[in-house]
Amino acid sequence: MSQFQLEEINPAEYRRKTRKSSFIIILIFAVLGMGCSSLLVAWLGTPGGNNFYWNLLGVLLAVFLTYLWVKYSLRHQPFMREAVYGWHLKRNLMRITNIMHRLRPLAENSDPRALQVLRFYHLAVEQMHWLDGNEANPLEIKAEKKATEERMQAMNLDLNQKFFDTQWLKELRDKKIPE
Repeated sequence: MSQFQLEEINPAEYRRKTRKSSFIIILIFAVLGMGCSSLLVAWLGTPGGNNFYWNLLGVLLAVFLTYLWVKYSLRHQPFMREAVYGWHLKRNLMRITNIMHRLRPLAENSDPRALQVLRFYHLAVEQMHWLDGNEANPLEIKAEKKATEERMQAMNLDLNQKFFDTQWLKELRDKKIPE
């Protein structure tokens, strides 16, 4: 996924639906884990013997099957929409965090693309905190957000940066950082 758009989501609804989807995934894993382990022990185990490895293999098989089920089926279901959105939001924030050491100097030198990415980062972090019910926002982020807004306004760039493309990060990785 190379493009991501911030969406308006009700935090209470987000938390309710992500709890529901998590519960469903846990339930699927538990049923698969017990089922796979029981079948392996019944087919290949030793009656009254040590079947630890068959049980372990059953649990590992259940992890793999649960992963496949979520990846290819469940994530497309309506009840998973908020959880999938949250996963993508956090994944994109991590992508940006991984190049923050390059992004900040470029933004300080008024690079338009770096400012756009940094603005998206600030809006996405705020949304993530809001959705998770965490009202605290570190002062460092607030100060950086304000400075970014001022630079963007001086360059007549749109502050409503709710769109992000991962190709921008590749573009920024290749730019020379001014000294």
